[in-house]
Amino acid sequence: MKSLHLAGPEDLGRLVTLVSAFHSEQRLEVDYATVEAALTPLLEGQPVGAVWLIGPRKAPVGYVSVSFGWSLRHGGLDATIDELYIRPAVRRRGMGGEALHQLTQGLRQAGVTALRLAIEPGDERLDRFFRRARFQEHARNRLLTRVF
Repeated sequence: MKSLHLAGPEDLGRLVTLVSAFHSEQRLEVDYATVEAALTPLLEGQPVGAVWLIGPRKAPVGYVSVSFGWSLRHGGLDATIDELYIRPAVRRRGMGGEALHQLTQGLRQAGVTALRLAIEPGDERLDRFFRRARFQEHARNRLLTRVF
């Protein structure tokens, strides 16, 4: 079953709803204009990233957003999962794992050499989820961010 669909401009409304739900759940400030402004270039094909819908295209249950970069250490094009969200009512049914599997296979076929992500320290559920998907923690690295 294909549970991952590359999102396009026609998916903006569904994605704003899903992103807003995720940000609310994470207790992040929800600014619909900012969310829409960030999504629009990706949905229009901006090469710096992409967003995929998870589940049925007409009624998605989640999304994953990915940004692309370049890594000398990993030998070229790399990707970072910015956000991965599944609606609470349908979690633990394997859809997230299936979508992550399809994503990693597709990115690998497209020439991506590494996929990264960050999770909150102490989030054991997410830690187990991503370790099952063969992500490894690197003690040498800490993610630092400077917001402009």
